[in-house]
Amino acid sequence: MSDPMDLLRSNLSRVRIPEPTNRIYKQECCLSFDTPRSEGGLFIDMNTFLAFGKDCVTWNFEKTGNKVYLHIKQTKKVVAEDRPLKKPTLLGIGIDGGFDNSELEYEETYTIVILPDHVTLPFPSVELPEKVRLAVDAILMAEGAERKEQVAAWIADKKQTSAYAMNLQQIDNGVIVPPSGWKCIKCDKTDNLWLNLTDGMILCGRKNWDGTGGNNHAIDHYNVTHYPLAVKLGTITADLEAADVFSYPEDESVLDPLLAQHLAHFGIDFSSLQKTEMTTAERELDQNTNFDWNRIQESGQDVEPICGPGYTGLVNLGNSCYLAATMQVVFSTHSFYSRYHTNQSLKVAFEMAPADPTVDLNMQLTKLAHGLLSGKYSIPDLEKDDNANATSTARAKQEGIPPRMFKAVIAASHPEFSTMRQQDALEFFLHFLDQVERANAGKPELDPAKSFKFGVEDRILCSSGKVTYNSRLDYILSLNIPLHEATNKQELEEFHKFKAEKISEGKEVSSDEIVRPRVPLEACLANFSAPEEIHDFYSTALKAKTTAIKTTGLTSFPDYLVLHMRKFVMEAGWVPKKLDVYIDVPDIIDISHIRSNGLQPGEELLPEGVPGDEVESNKPLPNEDIVSQLVSMGFNHHHCEKAAIRTSNAGVEEAMNWLLSHMEDPGIDVPISQEAQGADTLSSVDQSKVDTLISFGFQEEIARKALKASGGDIEKATDWIFSNPEGSVSSDMDATTSNTTPTPINAGLPDGGGRYRLIGIVSHIGTSTQCGHYVAHIFKDGRWVIFNDDKVGASVNPPKDMGYLYFFERLNS
Repeated sequence: MSDPMDLLRSNLSRVRIPEPTNRIYKQECCLSFDTPRSEGGLFIDMNTFLAFGKDCVTWNFEKTGNKVYLHIKQTKKVVAEDRPLKKPTLLGIGIDGGFDNSELEYEETYTIVILPDHVTLPFPSVELPEKVRLAVDAILMAEGAERKEQVAAWIADKKQTSAYAMNLQQIDNGVIVPPSGWKCIKCDKTDNLWLNLTDGMILCGRKNWDGTGGNNHAIDHYNVTHYPLAVKLGTITADLEAADVFSYPEDESVLDPLLAQHLAHFGIDFSSLQKTEMTTAERELDQNTNFDWNRIQESGQDVEPICGPGYTGLVNLGNSCYLAATMQVVFSTHSFYSRYHTNQSLKVAFEMAPADPTVDLNMQLTKLAHGLLSGKYSIPDLEKDDNANATSTARAKQEGIPPRMFKAVIAASHPEFSTMRQQDALEFFLHFLDQVERANAGKPELDPAKSFKFGVEDRILCSSGKVTYNSRLDYILSLNIPLHEATNKQELEEFHKFKAEKISEGKEVSSDEIVRPRVPLEACLANFSAPEEIHDFYSTALKAKTTAIKTTGLTSFPDYLVLHMRKFVMEAGWVPKKLDVYIDVPDIIDISHIRSNGLQPGEELLPEGVPGDEVESNKPLPNEDIVSQLVSMGFNHHHCEKAAIRTSNAGVEEAMNWLLSHMEDPGIDVPISQEAQGADTLSSVDQSKVDTLISFGFQEEIARKALKASGGDIEKATDWIFSNPEGSVSSDMDATTSNTTPTPINAGLPDGGGRYRLIGIVSHIGTSTQCGHYVAHIFKDGRWVIFNDDKVGASVNPPKDMGYLYFFERLNS
C-alpha cells in the first residue's frame, strides 16, 4: 500500500487554495441534509469546495475524479453535571456575562481523506504539504456559502441610508410643528400626512387607485420644489429608525441618520411623541391574532409528536413558513412523491446535475424530497431529564431540516423570495409550479406540476344572442367569499348590537366574544360559476358596446384541486385587509356542476371582428380645454394631448401629474395615431386604467390582460392579478376571438370525475399575506397531522374552517 503522504502529494494538482470569490460549502451536504454533526461528518472537496455526506462523497469522486477531501466532524462536548451556573451580569442571552442559552457545545476535528480507499491524514500537521495546509486554513477561515446567502438576504431587507440625508438643507423659515392636530396645508386631510424635512410643510400622501388615501399634495410639492425627504407624521417615536422616512428622488423608504436633528429644526422633540399611525395589521392583530394563533397552531392541545418517513419538519430560515407549509403539502401528493423520491434517487439526480448541484432545481427538489420523505432526518429533539439515569423524552419539536439550498434555487428567478421577508404562500406555490414545469419542459410526461393544472373556460353571451368562448390554463381555483351567504346571520346581527353597546360604554370586545360569519364552501363555488354582467362589452355582431353575461367553468378536472380563498381585500391605502370569516369545508366535495363543455348545439358564435373596428369607434380625443391650460404652463402640445387622453380627460391636475411622472418615458414623443396603429388587440383597454395598474407595480401586459378579463373594471382587475400572479392566462380575453374547439387546451392534462377529498390545508395567521405565520395540516395515514415549521404532531382539532389554501385529491369513481 502506498504511503499516505506520497498518495497526497501525487494528487496535489487537484488541490486548490480558495480565492475570496469562491463559494465554500462546509455546513451541509449539497445532495443531502448531512452536516458535520451527522454520524459520518462532512467531506469538503478540496477542488470544488462542495460538501458531501458520507453516503454521497463516493458519488462525487466517481463523477469528478477528485480524490482529496477535508473531513469535518463535530461531536458534543461532555459538560460536567455539577458545573456551577455563572451569575449573569448583563441582561442578555448567549453573550459574555449574560444568561446561559443552554445550547450544546461541539468539538470540531479535522482530517484529510483521500478516496477511494478513505486514506486519512491528521490535520493540523506540519508534515502536510504547504499547499494543503494553506487550502485547509482558507476553507476553515472563510465564511460558508450557506451563511453568506443568509446574511445577504437579511441585508437586502434593510433600509439604506439616503444619499440626501447627511447634507440636507433646511430652510430657516420659523416653522414650528405642533405635537398633534396636524392637517394638510392644501386640503382638510388629517391622516396620511408627511412632513417635508426641508421647509416643514405638512402635506397629504398619494391618492390611491380608488380615490382614497391622500390628494398627492406631498408629491406635488416635491415636483415643484425638489425638496427630497419627508417623514410620515404619526410614525415618529423614540425609536427613530422605525420612523417612515421617504426619499422622493430615490423613490423608496430610507434611513435618515440625522432625523433627530432634522426634526429639532422644526421644534419636534421626538422623545415625547407616541406612535399614533397604527397600521391595519397592528390594529387587527391586537384583537384577533391570539385567537387565530392558538386555534391554527393548536396551542394548548396535547399534540402527540410524530416521527418517521413523511413526518420530517422544516427549519424556519427566517419568515420561511410560507415555503415550509406549501412544500409539506406538495410532497404529500403522489405526483411529487413519485417524481422526486420513488422514481429518482439522489445518485441519479446528482449524475444528471451540472458541475454545481446547488444551483440545479432537479437536484435540490430530489434532496428536499429525500429529506422530507426518507425518515432519515425525522429525529425527535431529545431532552435530558435532571436525573442522569432517566430515559430521554421527546418533545413535539424535532430538529427538522433547513431548506436553504432549495430556497436559494427556487428564489433565483424571483427577487422577493430571495429575501427574509414573509411572502404570500399562494404566490410562492404558483411560482414553484411554474419553475417545476420549466425544469421538466424537455420531458412533459414527467412533469408533476401538471397534476395541479386544469382548463378554465369563459362563456360570454352577447345581448345579440350570440356567444364566444375564451379558454385559459390555471393551477388554482380562486374563490371570492360571498359574506351575504353566511349561515349565522342572526348571531351576527346580535353580535353587532352587542359590539355597539360595548363601544358606547367605552369597552372593547374580547376575542372570545367575537362572532365571525360562517360561509359554506358550496356558496363560494356557486359564486364562481354564477352569471356575471360585463358592461361595455364590444360586440362584433352589433358593432357597438353592450352588456354581456359571462359564466365560467372548468374544461378539465385535475388530479389535485387547489382552492384559494380570497380572504384578502383592498382597503384604503392599498393595504390588503383580511376578511375575518370561517369557511365551512366538507371532507368530500363534488364540482361536477362547474364543468364547461364548450360550444353547444344551437349556439351561434360571434363573428370575427374586422381589425381596428372597435379601436376606431372608440378612438379617444383629448379635451381641448385641458390641453390649452397645460400648454399655457409651458408643456409640449403633443405631450399635453397624450396626457389628457391617458387620464381619460379627468382634469388638468390629473393630466399634469401624468405628465410629470412620464416625461422621461421612451415613447413620450411617439405620435398618438402611430400608437393606435401599432397596438395589438389589447389596445382597446382604457390606457389610463392600464397606467393606474402600472403605477401599482404591475407589468403593462399583465395589466392589460387583467382589464380585458374584468371588462375594464380596475377593482376586478386587481383581484384578477392577485389571483393570477404569474399572468397565467394563456389566451387574450378578446371577444372577437371565438374558440370553436376549446378542448385542445386540455391536451395532455389529467381529467376525471368531479368528486374530491380534502387532503391538505395551508392556514394563515395575521392580517396580511406579507406578515404573520403559515401552518399546514395534512391528512396522512388516516389522521390529520400538523406541520408547523419543525414541529410535527398528530392534530387534535384541525382548523378546517380557517384555511387560506385547500388541497383536494380527486377520487377515482
